[in-house]
This record gives sequence, C-alpha cells and structure tokens, in this order.
Amino acid sequence: MPFCTINNIDIHYELKGEGKPIVMIHGFTPDSSLMQGCMEPIFTKRNGYKRIYFDLPGMGKTKGGASVNTTDDMLDIVLAFIDTIIPDQSFLLAGESYGGYLARGIIANKPERVEGAAFICPMIIPEFEKRSLPNHSIILEDKNFIDQLNEYEKNDFRSNNVVLNEKTWIRYKNEIVSGCSIADQEFLSNIKNNYGFSFEIDKTMFNAPSLFLVGLQDSVVGYKDAFKILENYPRATFAILDKAGHNLQIEQDGLFNSLINEWLDRVLEVEK
Repeated sequence: MPFCTINNIDIHYELKGEGKPIVMIHGFTPDSSLMQGCMEPIFTKRNGYKRIYFDLPGMGKTKGGASVNTTDDMLDIVLAFIDTIIPDQSFLLAGESYGGYLARGIIANKPERVEGAAFICPMIIPEFEKRSLPNHSIILEDKNFIDQLNEYEKNDFRSNNVVLNEKTWIRYKNEIVSGCSIADQEFLSNIKNNYGFSFEIDKTMFNAPSLFLVGLQDSVVGYKDAFKILENYPRATFAILDKAGHNLQIEQDGLFNSLINEWLDRVLEVEK
C-alpha cells in the first residue's frame, strides 16, 4: 500500500495504468473510492493514461496532521504531492465537489502544467449559506427496494440522492458511504472553519479543454453558481443533467461516461 510523506503526513495513493497522468481529487469526507468508482470504467476502453488516486488528509487511509488547518493548507499538500509523484510533468485534473474547488486552486498555481480539467458537481462557493441551491427532491424511487433498508440507511440514502434504487444504493454504499464512515470528523471540522481559499482562484483564463458536469437536482452545491466562472473556461463543455443530484456520476452514469470520454477526446486533439 503506497504512501507519500508530505509535511509529516503520509498520503495514501494508488497508481493505475501508464501514460498521460490524470490527478483524481475526491470530495470532502469520502475517499478515493469515489473517483475510482466513476473513472475506472472509462479506462477499460482507453489506454495511455496514468490514473493517480489519493486520499486527502483526514479522509480514507490518509491521517490528518498539525500542518493542515485550512483549505489553503490542503491545497499546499496536494500541490506538493503532485510535484513528488509526477515532478515537472504536465497532467489532467478531475475533481468532484470539494475536489473541484481544489482543482481550481491547482490551475491558479500551475496553469502551464494542466492540459485539461473535468469538474464533477464542483463546489463553487465555499459558504453553504451563499450557494444558490434547489430544494432536495427525489425523482425516482423503487419503494420495494427502499423498504428493505434499515431506518438509518433509508434516511441517509433519501437525504443524499435523487434516484433511489438498488443500483444507485450499491454504488453509493461502496463508493461514498465507505469513505465517509472512516473520515476523521474532528480533524475535518477544523478545515470546515477555514473552507474557502484566502486568495482569488479564478484570476486567469484556463484555455485547455474542460468539462463541467452539474446536477439539476443537486441540493449540496447546486448548479447555478458554476455559471459565474464559465467565462474563465473558454474551452468548457457545460452540462446540466436532469435526474442527477450531488452523486451525478452514479445517478447518470451513462451520460457521465460519454461526456468524460468526449472531454478526453478534446484533450487528445490539442496534443496532436
């Protein structure tokens, strides 16, 4: 089980495949299972990519540490991790939720090295109360299956998802709940108090091919706020998916796979 030590924090990571590096950044509280679950199916049919999965401090198998108290600190760890694993190489970014926020921080710091970025239900505004959010709604529910869950599972599943059936439950449990259940909540509460960057992250134009995937029913980060930064991404495909909440990559996996593949195709065209 490989670890990379940055600022006295042992970062757990996993490398898959060879070729163009793609740095995968999960959201706040889950772990790298989230990104592996949605991204690895893409690469059963695509070669030439080195996928870099890792657990952020306080999440998954990466313990927290005294050097990380803010999202600025979290970004410093991620930047140092990238420089250690793929020094001086260009790379692609894929970030989900809080990972999408960190990806914007990486672009602000290393724009010349990032050749493309995919944002999955990205957090745009750190302060929850300032976000433009729809009310939580359930679009599809298999009541026969839901009745088989215990009360805790049922309430958790209903509060976080908009498509409630056995298929989404299995992935939600394996890719999201599994990570959330082992997160260091005490450590993460410190980060929550310093959740936004202390600097302006959208200060430069990002001219490489990019992708924004947002859920029409996402009541966690919403979809409207992402419009506010679109002008900074002149090569962005922007897709608002119906029947999709904050776990869009699970609830609309077919469209997710198609749009990620199309993004990778656009990156390849630039490289040729």
